[in-house]
Amino acid sequence: MGRKILHVDMDEFFAAVEKLDNPALRGKPLLIGGDPAARGVVSTASYEARAFGCHSAMPMAAAIRMCPAAIVLPVRGERYREVSEQVFEILGRFTPQIEPLSIDE
Repeated sequence: MGRKILHVDMDEFFAAVEKLDNPALRGKPLLIGGDPAARGVVSTASYEARAFGCHSAMPMAAAIRMCPAAIVLPVRGERYREVSEQVFEILGRFTPQIEPLSIDE
C-alpha cells in the first residue's frame, strides 16, 4: 500500500472557535484581529464577512468600512491553541505521524 498524506486546513479557524464558544455568533459577519484605532489588521474574517470582501491581513478599519455590521473580536490566542491541540489529539488517534504547520494546519 502506498503512502497517503492528508492535509487538514481549518479555514476561518479563529472565527469557528468564536462560534463554537458563542453560538449566537453563527451566521453573523465576524472580524477577528487587532484594534482598528491602533492600525490593527484582520487575522480571520468569517465567511459572512468575506462575502463583503473582507479578508485576513487587511487593515481592520478598511474591513469595518466594507462590512459595518461586522462583529469585531480580539484574538484569543490561548483559546485557539487549546482547540488546535484538541484537534491534533483527535488526529493523533489515527496516526502518530502528524506534522503541524500552524495552529490551524
